[in-house]
Amino acid sequence: MLGSIWQYVYTSFLRYWLKWLVRQATGTCELQRICSGCKPGATRTARAEYSLQSSKNKVLRGALESSKDSLDKCVDQIIKEKNIKPQKDPLFRGSLHVCLLQITGYSSLYSSVEDLRKEVFSSDNPEHEAMLLKLWDLLMPTVELESRVTKQWGDIGFQGDDPKTDFRGMGLLGLINLVFFSENYTAAARQVLSHANHPKLGYSYAIVGINLTEMAYSLLKSGALKPHFYNSVQGAPELRDFHQLYCYLAYEFDRFWVAEEPESIMHFNQYRERFHSLVRNRLQEPDVSLELTVASR
Repeated sequence: MLGSIWQYVYTSFLRYWLKWLVRQATGTCELQRICSGCKPGATRTARAEYSLQSSKNKVLRGALESSKDSLDKCVDQIIKEKNIKPQKDPLFRGSLHVCLLQITGYSSLYSSVEDLRKEVFSSDNPEHEAMLLKLWDLLMPTVELESRVTKQWGDIGFQGDDPKTDFRGMGLLGLINLVFFSENYTAAARQVLSHANHPKLGYSYAIVGINLTEMAYSLLKSGALKPHFYNSVQGAPELRDFHQLYCYLAYEFDRFWVAEEPESIMHFNQYRERFHSLVRNRLQEPDVSLELTVASR
């Protein structure tokens, strides 16, 4: 209760006056101090984001919803509103532009990911079907599918004879992530599949992959992935960056699972939550960057 009251008093009254006093003493606004005092990455961008969100100025708050094409104009408006002299702080414009690219890019990335999640896998869509068959060819290059609907799909971790039913929760996003990992890190994906097919420590490769897509999606939606993307992408994060994150989760979860040696697949949820906690703890680190370290292809 006291914490909430203090937070309200600080954000509503004290913060404004503290900012005013520091500006009078230094001759720079809060955004300038953030951009010059922090190295590029999550700390700088997160502080800039908080500063813009907390501002009483509509121009500054509106910057968070700007489109990529209007960011230059948006930066100019902020410079004008805050009475910043570019000749005295020549690096400010570029630094703020990068921060805004990352902030608005994260929101755009979520929208793109959400669109793919909502897109239903359809057997009547040739592109969807081609993607599914490509996944089989990448993971099982020496084995030919007997038919489109077959128990063979269980060999790569689907639940039934027709994988389309397994994509209901994550839509096309789940399939795209599976294919991206298999296509860009083929050797690693096949190694993970071999572990998944272990007689004692095995798990359903595709089903777990879709589950990890849900984990990545939830982390993105909650904002927990901001430190990762703000550190690893010096600009606006794109879909490929999200797929790369999935590859990290798929590979690292397999390493975690094999190292833990669970007694049974029945304990999957327990180990999944432990892995989730490890990832969230990593994301609390200021310099976090969840990069897959195995060679591509």
